[in-house]
Amino acid sequence: MTSIKELSNLGNRRALITGANGALGRIFADTLAELGADLILVDLPSSDFRKHCDELFNRWGVSVDHYECDLAIQEQRIELISNLKIILSDLSILVNNAALVGSADLKGWAVSFEEQSIDTWRKALEVNLTAVFELSQGLIPLLRKGEGANIINISSIYGLHGPDWNLYTNTNMGNPAAYAASKSGVIGLTRWLSTTVSPEVRVNSIAPGGILRDQPEGFIQRYCEKVPLGRMGEVDDFRGILAFLASDLSKYVTGQVFSVDGGWNIS
Repeated sequence: MTSIKELSNLGNRRALITGANGALGRIFADTLAELGADLILVDLPSSDFRKHCDELFNRWGVSVDHYECDLAIQEQRIELISNLKIILSDLSILVNNAALVGSADLKGWAVSFEEQSIDTWRKALEVNLTAVFELSQGLIPLLRKGEGANIINISSIYGLHGPDWNLYTNTNMGNPAAYAASKSGVIGLTRWLSTTVSPEVRVNSIAPGGILRDQPEGFIQRYCEKVPLGRMGEVDDFRGILAFLASDLSKYVTGQVFSVDGGWNIS
């Protein structure tokens, strides 16, 4: 019988996380490092990003490499994949986390449907969906060589449900069509991949609910009233599901979408 401690151990495994310097990305990196995984972190250029990598190494003693890449630009994605194929012999975990989120400060984004920009739509799909496809496709040869190999795609509750516009009353917030469309696409891609790259690689998706940041008080109150657990999510709420999916704790799980939303989707 294998112990829970042994099943969750990621020692001698290598994990790549996109959007690694964002709120969820930082928690994901810290979680996998705590379980012993060596890290390859990908995000936009930032001195803060480099500092975060140093902190992870100092805290957990695992290898931490970082790559600066704008996933909205195909040439940079191709270069990233090419470099990784040269440097790495295998990969065990791919977390496709990078995304343009609903609060992104983009022209023609969090506005009325009639005002939403086709250019912004294209950019959102490029980052949120096309990059997920391209990285998964490009890195699958490395994943097939990795121990306990799996892909974890980050979707959203809005990949499963339409928005409740009452939540946004008297706020400057929005819920762009491109966000919902791309996150729905992530779920479809997850299910397609799960039957295509099996049995060597498992593929699952996490659909986070709203995460407490600096939203207006009225939005927070209305949102919490819809959630059976009575609050918005916190980044620490996602440690457990990531540890489960990334490790052998879930070695007989693939093609699934896990809502982590306090029960929002059943309210």
